[in-house]
Amino acid sequence: MKTYLPKINLDERKWHVIDADGAVLGRLASQIADVLRGKNKPTFTPHLDAGDFVVVINAEKVRVTGKKETDKEFMTYSGWKGGEKYKTVAQVRAAQPKKLIIHAVKGMVPKNRLGRVLMTKLKVYTGNKHPHAAQTPDVVAAAK
Repeated sequence: MKTYLPKINLDERKWHVIDADGAVLGRLASQIADVLRGKNKPTFTPHLDAGDFVVVINAEKVRVTGKKETDKEFMTYSGWKGGEKYKTVAQVRAAQPKKLIIHAVKGMVPKNRLGRVLMTKLKVYTGNKHPHAAQTPDVVAAAK
């Protein structure tokens, strides 16, 4: 029995638009990660990049459940002693709302070269306009 390996044709990649307005962050990130990897296709292969492009709009309107808005913290480290900085979800949303979705999706893709390639196919925008109309993207309903 031989393993079937699909031919990865770059021309067959589709574009999807997901509106994050009112969507729960974790469920949305899981849905985006599946499309980026190609898990929604019958030709899914774990070690190949067979996924599609994803455009997320209204990133600032994504929801988090419970007390995560004030209690969950993101940590950055400068590399120096005492160089840790903490920001809550509310602070990150006020400064750069795109980073909430990018950080959540990045945690759900592989942590290797394949994951870095997959993350280049994710485009996140605040507001409901995006510059990818020429690719004729399909509108996908976000997981609520």
